[in-house]
Amino acid sequence: MAGPHLEEQPLKIYFIPYLAFGHMIPLCDIARFFSSRGNHVTIITTPANAQILNPFISNHFQVHNIQFPSQEVDLPDGVENLSNVTDFTHSAKIYQAATLLKGPMEQFVEQNPPDCIVADFIYAWMDDLASKLHIPRLAFNGFSLFAVCAFDSLYANPSIDAPDDYAIQGFPHRITLKATPPKDILGFLEQLRKTELKSHGLIVNNFAELDGEEYIKHYEKTTGHKAWHLGPASLIHTTEKEKAERGQKSVVSMHKCLSWLDSKQPNSVLYICFGSLCHFPDNQLLEIACGVEASGHQFIWVVPEKKGKEDESDEEKEKWLPKGFEERNKMKGMIIRGWAPQVLILGEPAIGAFLTHCGWNSTVEAVSAGVPMITWPVHGEQFFNEKLITQVRKIGVEVGAREWKRFGFTKMDNLVGRDLIEKAVRRLMDAGSEEAEEIRRCAQKFGQKARQAVQQGGSSHNNLTALIDDLKRLRDSKSLDS
Repeated sequence: MAGPHLEEQPLKIYFIPYLAFGHMIPLCDIARFFSSRGNHVTIITTPANAQILNPFISNHFQVHNIQFPSQEVDLPDGVENLSNVTDFTHSAKIYQAATLLKGPMEQFVEQNPPDCIVADFIYAWMDDLASKLHIPRLAFNGFSLFAVCAFDSLYANPSIDAPDDYAIQGFPHRITLKATPPKDILGFLEQLRKTELKSHGLIVNNFAELDGEEYIKHYEKTTGHKAWHLGPASLIHTTEKEKAERGQKSVVSMHKCLSWLDSKQPNSVLYICFGSLCHFPDNQLLEIACGVEASGHQFIWVVPEKKGKEDESDEEKEKWLPKGFEERNKMKGMIIRGWAPQVLILGEPAIGAFLTHCGWNSTVEAVSAGVPMITWPVHGEQFFNEKLITQVRKIGVEVGAREWKRFGFTKMDNLVGRDLIEKAVRRLMDAGSEEAEEIRRCAQKFGQKARQAVQQGGSSHNNLTALIDDLKRLRDSKSLDS
């Protein structure tokens, strides 16, 4: 058995996030969990992405830069993140560039081997490198375990060809969906999943109580693989400054945002945001504006589609905002054209509900704040997250989206109408609704559980301790063998 002098040595861990905010931000938060326990953490990324991480860094971890191959993939200098592009062609170039990072990443890791690699599942080639160096590799895909299990069911039952309603096969709950993922996306994810299952374990940005013991057992029984729930990752940030600086620079000042919210009654403001990868066309934005205005409720609406277009002509503006909308709603609403400090906003008492695309980061951030959700999935695994929110944990209501897109910025064939939006907003925001009160109580209960999970003795805190101990045992047994 290894002596105490070995076990007390900190781990040297490399974290390698994919080049998208939705992957990078939670994985860097998780890296901070490890560094907070005294381990030596290095993030491997590209220069422009390292700039995004600057507020994170201080003394928490090191960053190793690998040059982004801008010229090779014909992208402008500085465009190094999926969240900087809004079409398929440029998204494909980001992915192509990520594959070209393989050589220089491998060279760095081989010359400076760590005790463990935590890599995004998109970097499937990391498996061969970790095996070659006899280093444990942990995978990260940014999904809930519930969604991972749902995808696994689809891979195992490929004959299901999307009737109007279909049930996920072999699940602890009866979960029915009205849409299936596009086949090409499903095939792509299935290949990545096969490599992911060869890893030492899967790191999940969630807490065990939200995914549920029934899904953790289901996962381990059906795969023989270990999942480590270490989240919610966003709860590593405790100060207003840290929450405000997480991710990109906000286009609205923290003070302006908070002072506006402080002037509102508790649970009176609807927060609307569809993440960094969903870009709706003007006719869908118009339906949102009309539906929210008809509901009569106050709102903060984040519209990244309109970043840099503050000086639109009235004619351009009327394609997505009803005539006179901003004037009529200047006391009731705030429109943010670009990035907003979401964790900070969700934590404000004035926020009564969150109209969301069900991206996993947004979902777990809302749960951590105890905010109920109005669900509007668009792509990726978001339709599965919706079912966890609405059918299983009962902390939200569905708006009625039925179109599972390949990407978040493609044309909508079926708009979600203003009537559906107004109805969903009223279900959660109108005063005196027993259903809304029950959903809110449930959401607040899960918020308390989320915060407890990352504290001393909580489920995620204990999982992190167990994982660090496990990795130290592997390292120490390897050093004794050599």
